[in-house]
Amino acid sequence: MDTQQFDPAAIGAAARALESGALVAFPTETVYGLGADAENPAAVAAIYAAKGRPQDHPVIVHLAPEAPLDYWACDIPPQAQALAAAFWPGPLTMILKRAPNIPDAVSGGQDTVGLRCPAHPVALALLRAFKGGRGGVAAPSANKFGHVSPTLAEHVQQEFGPDGSVAMILDGGPSQVGIESTIVDLSRLDTHGPVLLRPGQISAEAIAAVIDQQPAAPDAAAPRASGTLESHYAPHTPVAMQERATLLDTLAALHGAGRKVALIHMSDMPATHAALRLPAAPDGFAHALYAALRAMDGQGGDVILVEAPPQGGDWLGVNDRLRRAAHGSTGIVHGLLNSQAKV
Repeated sequence: MDTQQFDPAAIGAAARALESGALVAFPTETVYGLGADAENPAAVAAIYAAKGRPQDHPVIVHLAPEAPLDYWACDIPPQAQALAAAFWPGPLTMILKRAPNIPDAVSGGQDTVGLRCPAHPVALALLRAFKGGRGGVAAPSANKFGHVSPTLAEHVQQEFGPDGSVAMILDGGPSQVGIESTIVDLSRLDTHGPVLLRPGQISAEAIAAVIDQQPAAPDAAAPRASGTLESHYAPHTPVAMQERATLLDTLAALHGAGRKVALIHMSDMPATHAALRLPAAPDGFAHALYAALRAMDGQGGDVILVEAPPQGGDWLGVNDRLRRAAHGSTGIVHGLLNSQAKV
C-alpha cells in the first residue's frame, strides 16, 4: 500500500489506480473514504469485500462540482438543485432516483443512489482528475464495516495495511468535520417529502431553510442508506454513554471493583485509567470524536465510558454516532460490576 501526501503526481497516480479498478483511500472533510470507480461493479464489489460490508448496504458516490448530476440520477427535483447550490461542496448526501445507466452495485440493489460533492481539496483534485472530472467515486468510510470511521491517513493504514486490499492512501491531514455527512432522502417527495436519514453537520433546519420544508424522521419504507444500522461506528472495547451524575457514580463503582475505565468527557472528572477531554462545543466534539474512540480503544480498558453530550440542536449528529457505537453494550457496566475483575 502506497501512502502519499497531496501532490499532483500522487493525484494522477490515484486517478489512474481508480480507472484500473483498484481501491484508493482519500480524505474528505467528514472522514476518509475507501474509493472505487462507481461504474465498475467489480471495483465496487472489492470495496464490499475489503470492508466486510453487507451487499445490500449502499455506498455514496462522490462527484466533482462540475460533474453532470443528471448522468447519475433521474427525475431530479428542484429541491435537489437548490440543496446542491447551497451546500456542495460540503457534507450533504442526497438520495435520488438512480439513472438507468448506473449499476445497482452502488445502491445495494435499490432504485436510488446517494450522491455528494465533498469539500476537501485532495478529494476535489482526485475527482477532477478521475475520468476528466465526469466520473463518480463510490466511497464508504475507509474502515472495516461497523468499526470507527477514520479521520487520519494513519487510521486507514491501521485498518487495511496488512491485507493489501488498498492500492494507495492519499494523506490530506485530519478530517475537519469528523463525522459522516448528513443524508437526506429526496427520492419520494411526492409521497413522503424530504426525509432525514442520517444527521450530520448540516442540520434539518438548515435544509428546511433552503427548500421550505422540514425533513421528516425516517419511516419504515425509507431507502437503506450508509451508516444507518443500529450498531455502527464502534470500537472493539465496549462503549457506554451516561449523563455526568450517573457517570460519576459508575466510575467510582468500577474503580472499586478493580476495573480499568477509558473515559471520554467534556467536564471535570476524577482520574481514571485513561481519559481524553473533548471540546464542549458540537463541531469541536465531532471533529475529535472518532480519533478519541480509537485512542481509548487502544488503552486496554474494560469499557469506554462517554459523558453524554447535550441533546438536540447541533448535537444531533454526535449523539447519533455515539448511540450506534454503544448499541449492544446495554448491561456492560452491570456485567463488569458483577463479575470478577481482571488480574
